[in-house]
Amino acid sequence: MSDLIINKRKKRWQWENATAGAIAGFATVATLHPLDVVRTRFQVNDGRVTNLPLYRNTAHAIYTIARVEGFRGIYAGFYPAVLGSTVSWSLYFFFYGRAKDRYSKGGENKLSPGFHLISAAEAGGLVSLFTNPIWLVKTRLQLQTPLHQSRPYSGFNDALRTIVKEEGWRALYRGMAPSLLLVSHGAIQFTVYEELRQIAVGFKSKNKTSHPNGDKVLNSVDFAVLGAASKFSAMLFTYPYQVIRARLQQRPSTIGNHKYKDSWHVLKDTVRFEGFRGFYKGITPNLLKNVPASSITFVVYENVLKLLTRSRRKDD
Repeated sequence: MSDLIINKRKKRWQWENATAGAIAGFATVATLHPLDVVRTRFQVNDGRVTNLPLYRNTAHAIYTIARVEGFRGIYAGFYPAVLGSTVSWSLYFFFYGRAKDRYSKGGENKLSPGFHLISAAEAGGLVSLFTNPIWLVKTRLQLQTPLHQSRPYSGFNDALRTIVKEEGWRALYRGMAPSLLLVSHGAIQFTVYEELRQIAVGFKSKNKTSHPNGDKVLNSVDFAVLGAASKFSAMLFTYPYQVIRARLQQRPSTIGNHKYKDSWHVLKDTVRFEGFRGFYKGITPNLLKNVPASSITFVVYENVLKLLTRSRRKDD
């Protein structure tokens, strides 16, 4: 087989990963967005001066937002969430696939856990650079309430223009430091996923003839369990970074009498006023959202990838 054909197939495989990732990201956000709104509002509530309503728990928050703000409130920031998730997952799987392909020398070598970790971290860092402004806008739209906002953003485009006009373009990258630290989340998640996947394939393929990638052994239930387990593992270690990022990305006019200057400021004040528990505010809706979300993402991703791969084989 010529090098030209091999390179063509590699490029096609990378775009198949990107397409599967984009569809998986959209399916995830569309299903579980209300829990993301609740999580964000819990994360920024530091117990001091706040312009946000106070909620007793996740159920009370969803009920209150739906009653006071309606459907628009429970789906606040939905467009940037869909855009950011779709772009993020698409780019993530694309960069992750390319990194794995590069480190395995085109699939000739089996990757160790360390190289899975490096591949995931590399992909996450690149994605953060592209998507931080989108997540900033999403956070601010989710924190808007009709009762506590003097000049609300009318939408995604208005938010971008207003932020650049009022705070400068650098404001679009507020929270970038914890975002880069959150690369470890994806790195841990994908490393755990890959290792558990290999264990599951080995366990289920004993005395069976199967595809080397395991696509004839594992089913959607397997992918759902693997996705949930890997997400839970990553979340325990990296959730505090999400809290720090959310607090940094608040709109200055909604924070009250204090404003966080940087990540270190958030860290010190959180420890001082809330203790260690402050770094895990919103963890319940986060678990309710992200554990099943990861299952949905990997189920959709693996099944879409199967369809694209089968289509490619027919064409070949």
